Amino acid sequence: MSAVHDLSGLTVLLTRPAQQSASLAAAIRVSGGEVCELPLIEIDPVTDPAARQIIKSRILDLDQYEAAIFISTNAARLGMEWIDDYWPQLPAGLSAYAVGPGTAQVLEIFDWPVYCSDRGVTSEDLLALAGLKHVQGQRIALFRGVGGRELIAETLRERGARVDYIELYHRHTPDYSKDVLADLVAGSGVNAVVVTSAQILDVLLHAVHNNPEVLQTIPVIVPSERVRQRALDAGLSIVVNAGGAGDEAIIQGLKAVAHTAG
Repeated sequence: MSAVHDLSGLTVLLTRPAQQSASLAAAIRVSGGEVCELPLIEIDPVTDPAARQIIKSRILDLDQYEAAIFISTNAARLGMEWIDDYWPQLPAGLSAYAVGPGTAQVLEIFDWPVYCSDRGVTSEDLLALAGLKHVQGQRIALFRGVGGRELIAETLRERGARVDYIELYHRHTPDYSKDVLADLVAGSGVNAVVVTSAQILDVLLHAVHNNPEVLQTIPVIVPSERVRQRALDAGLSIVVNAGGAGDEAIIQGLKAVAHTAG
């Protein structure tokens, strides 16, 4: 198998939100693989007037914060749109922290220091960064979707920081028929699945809970050891930790699968 076509023979199911898989799909095809898509989570920006007023108020107060944390590419993309609307120049002294290199890459469009762990893509990896260990008295803005893990905020508050949520979007599950995933796997010859978050994994597991054998022989690529263990605990057999949710990490995970299959 040549390096140019090292994903030859793979048909990869992408499950990211619609419109967010274009670059990964292109990279898979360039490497000789095939792609089909079934978004298992959709992202809707917050529209409630009261919620948007809270966002606006906290964005206007960004000069009162020492750091802004972004937990996803969606949080980064939508957060930067809000910031750009109200801050022609970023407040002096504001640092950005990203969960994962993909999120960091979005944030680097702005002229500010962006910090991201090189050890992994979990909340725990982020919290291990030197700049977040001693935050007594600091005010930190946490950009995220509505709901989700509380670990980052809880830990930083225990360390003495004041943490304010800036919740920018809702996640919801598209309304598919109960057999859509099984039909897609069978009809398209899917032999690898990419899952880039714990929430997407939960939706995937729910979609096959009445027909679990659908995924028993298919490798599932996940972004972290936490999500891998969650998948294994739920009964999946072949789960590969890509060490990140960015395109490069996922491609390397898929190459490992293709090499094993070959």
